[in-house]
Parts: sequence; C-alpha cells; structure tokens
Amino acid sequence: MASSTSYNPPCAACKFLRRKCLPGCMFAPYFPPEEPQKFANVHKIFGASNVTKLLNEVLPHQREDAVNSLAYEAEARVRDPVYGCVGAIAFLQKKVGRLQKELDAANADLIRLTCSENNLPATLQPRTATPIPRQVEYNRLRINGSGGNGGGLHRIQTSFPYPFPLPRNDSDYNPHGGGIN
Repeated sequence: MASSTSYNPPCAACKFLRRKCLPGCMFAPYFPPEEPQKFANVHKIFGASNVTKLLNEVLPHQREDAVNSLAYEAEARVRDPVYGCVGAIAFLQKKVGRLQKELDAANADLIRLTCSENNLPATLQPRTATPIPRQVEYNRLRINGSGGNGGGLHRIQTSFPYPFPLPRNDSDYNPHGGGIN
C-alpha cells in the first residue's frame, strides 16, 4: 500500500547538521536541499547558532535578503579568506576608475575632433580629459518634445563660446555656482 503522506527531503542545513528537519525549520525556506554548498559555506564562516540568532533578530520579510548577504559574504570569504567581499569590491572600484579614465580620454578626443572639424582655434580646445559638466551639457542641448518640427534634440545659443576651458578636477566645478570657480 502506498502512503498518503508526501516525503519532503530535509533542508541543506538540517542535512549538513545531521538533524531531523521539522516542518517549522527556520533554515528550510532559505537553504533548499538542492544547494548544500550554500549552507556549508555559511556554517563554516558564521556558524549555525549565529545564523539562527541573526534570523531571529531580523524581521521575517527581511530574512531572505539577510541569508543572501550571508551566503555572498561566506562564499567570498571561502575564496579570499583575508579580504572577502571587500576585495571584490575594491577590484571592481579600480576597474570602474580605469574605465572612467578611458571614457574621459575618449570624450576629450571627441571634443578635439569636433574642434578640428569646426576649425576652432587651438586656444579654445580643452586642456584636460575631464568630461563636460552635466549642467553645461544641458544648457547646450535642449529636448523639445512639442511643436511641429517633430521634436528631438535642437542646438540652442549659449552665452559662452563652446568648447570652453574645462575644469581641471571636480573641486574646480561648482554646480551651485553656475560654472567654474
């Protein structure tokens, strides 16, 4: 005869800890049996009792995010025991900085090409690879969504010659003062 009860495999936490997984198991929703390594890493770094205490202190709707954060940090600590996820963040920040410099250089090249195509004097060409401040770029171009001319971008006149001397660094540009200090 077949049993009418269905078999639910124990969650990864209970299986790892070799205990019976009860219906109200706190770990079951967050550590499914298909992901045993997730709990193994969390247990190795934080310990099961500390994770239990943490989950009891966190509101029920925030527990999944807390477990995901613990699992991410635990995996990062397993890969890099010294720096953990901070090492990954530092690596990505350096990469963003390098890509920002490449973008700044490309923007400067684009401005130089635009100046040479328009036969502007070299004195008006930018001296640094700093991108155009957003407020000035907004003043240069205006989005016209109405009217009979089909909308789109339209050049408007500004009170300063373009291109203008770009700020040497971020502290030279004051967005509240209306331009370069």
